[in-house]
Amino acid sequence: MADATTTGPGSDGKMSLTMKIMLAMGLGILVGVVFNQVNMPFINDYVVAGFFGMIGKMFVNALKMLVVPLVFFSLIGGVAGIGDVRVLGRVGTKSFGLYIFTTALAITVALVLATLIGPGKGFDMTGIDASGISAAEAPSVWNVFAAIVPTNPIAAFAAGEMLQVIFYTVILGIAVLMLGDRSKPFIEACDYMNEVMMKIVDLVMRAAPYGVFALIAKTFAEQGLGLFIPVIAYVLTLVGALFIHLFLTLPGMLKLLTGLNPITFMKKMRPAQIFAFSTASSNATIPVTYQCTTERVGVDESVASFCIPFGATINMDGTAIMQGVATVFLANVYGIDLGLMGYLTVIGMAVLASIGTAGVPGVGLVMLTMVLTQVGLPIEGIAIILGVDRLMDMIRTAVNITGDAIVTTIVAKGEGKIDIATFDNPNAGVTGEGDAHLPDHAIA
Repeated sequence: MADATTTGPGSDGKMSLTMKIMLAMGLGILVGVVFNQVNMPFINDYVVAGFFGMIGKMFVNALKMLVVPLVFFSLIGGVAGIGDVRVLGRVGTKSFGLYIFTTALAITVALVLATLIGPGKGFDMTGIDASGISAAEAPSVWNVFAAIVPTNPIAAFAAGEMLQVIFYTVILGIAVLMLGDRSKPFIEACDYMNEVMMKIVDLVMRAAPYGVFALIAKTFAEQGLGLFIPVIAYVLTLVGALFIHLFLTLPGMLKLLTGLNPITFMKKMRPAQIFAFSTASSNATIPVTYQCTTERVGVDESVASFCIPFGATINMDGTAIMQGVATVFLANVYGIDLGLMGYLTVIGMAVLASIGTAGVPGVGLVMLTMVLTQVGLPIEGIAIILGVDRLMDMIRTAVNITGDAIVTTIVAKGEGKIDIATFDNPNAGVTGEGDAHLPDHAIA
């Protein structure tokens, strides 16, 4: 069996899982672009939409099936591990405040960069089909917070309503703490089930290279690269803003508030970022993000079990950046001056919408219709950027989960709930790489 700390090629010469996933991603892009250029009906129907679609869907579903039970069992153990309701409240308050701050900061970066570059000026609307696009209703702040309390916990679990699942589980965990020693068998059972769920994560991740290849190949085969040409200014501005936030703003926050090395952190989060890019879903990536932050970064499970699923639900830095760039782009296309109040409205709406919207693929466009409606821009303009949104969604999801992990690490550092030795160890805690988490008799 490979050494449990192996992150690169093991002593037996085997390639690490992270490297396999990166190669699968690159191969998927290549195959997808080739299939898009070939454009044969048989390949499109049976290979791309059929086989690739099936493998990709199975992989994403396998990740999603882990989310609710993993959040439940890990959060029960996390609440019990914290042991003090006041500390739990402090962790929740810190994480909520930081998530709102990073989202507001992200869209501010996007608005500033988009204003400086000015994408959309002189854009030709000829040939743009805006049919079938309708505005989503902007939620009131009161309804957003009222909806956190589930009327039926079982229905919330079945539907995967993460804020409701987190609320109910935290309340249950507090009640368990209040019962004292009588709760010990229940807590031990939840800890055991949490370990079981992490083992299932390891098993699912063994199929990751195949799932990632199928997802990436299908996306590029269907979308192609030609869609980027008409909106290249929008795409470059959006990618630039995402990269500034991913590689400068967020790491700068980490360094400033914790003193930890951002480069080390980014290396340890690479598997989760790849998964987020492949699935375009923050919720589906929760198991991998949780595993990276606890086993590789060294965050205590008591903090990660709350902050990671909480962030996947309310923290959408990448989506906020898209809304900022898209709003400025469409304002330039239609020749509308937003003004200071317009920009402030965009920031406020993006933050509010991020709290009340699920972390699933494509949700950014739904949130964008709310923002455009509030600032008086035609929602039909979304048709201009619709073609490239899926590929942009993949990048911004990687930014989203990185923000989740950084806030989690900042909160953990402030609470003294991070193992610095684990963080400083470049070989600590693999995410399913090699054979690290499987018993000897399970290795072929």
